[in-house]
Amino acid sequence: MADAPFNPLDKLNLAESLAEAMLKQPVTSLPPENRFDGAGIYAIYYQGDFEAYRRIAEKNTGDNPSAPIYVGKAVPPGARKGGFGLGAEPRNALFKRLKEHARSIQETGNLQPEDFRCRYLVCDDIWIPLGEALLIEKFKPVWNVLIEGFGIHTPGGGRKKQVRSKWDTLHPGRKLARDLPTNPMSRSKILSLLSDFLAGKKVPTLSARQAVLEQEGEQ
Repeated sequence: MADAPFNPLDKLNLAESLAEAMLKQPVTSLPPENRFDGAGIYAIYYQGDFEAYRRIAEKNTGDNPSAPIYVGKAVPPGARKGGFGLGAEPRNALFKRLKEHARSIQETGNLQPEDFRCRYLVCDDIWIPLGEALLIEKFKPVWNVLIEGFGIHTPGGGRKKQVRSKWDTLHPGRKLARDLPTNPMSRSKILSLLSDFLAGKKVPTLSARQAVLEQEGEQ
């Protein structure tokens, strides 16, 4: 049976194009030194000495890191769930989101912002969810599929009734999580799952779709 003809407008091919364009962007500090406008997608890389992330950090040495610890998106203010903010003015949504992430890391007691770098791609809002989903599927970053909670803004809409996230359990200190009930999964259990995951063992993880939906809830 003949292969199907190539369709450059197929969703998967469009997503691949977006991911490729993002991965060609230069690596910068987290957050970038200079403010910029626009919405888009991004990847965050860890290069520090937190022992549980050693396997990740080893892949991120040098100027071309290859193992994102987290992938995300920033959409125009007021965009509805699903990431579409068609026609909305993005202002500095992407830069602001990266600054929020750096602040979250700064508030922990066991991570430092200087150990993180990022890549980002400013793009039209209609393509943002597609690019984010493919990057999560491609890299399966641990803060997306295993240790969720990094992208939380501020507890609200019922979130105060939820337990502390796995991320905040492993990296305590964020103000927004201090008053949340303890996660039923212990820190030692999270570390055990993380070790197995990075060793290539089968552990329960979120699918790319579930990870995107989780992040929609966080935002």
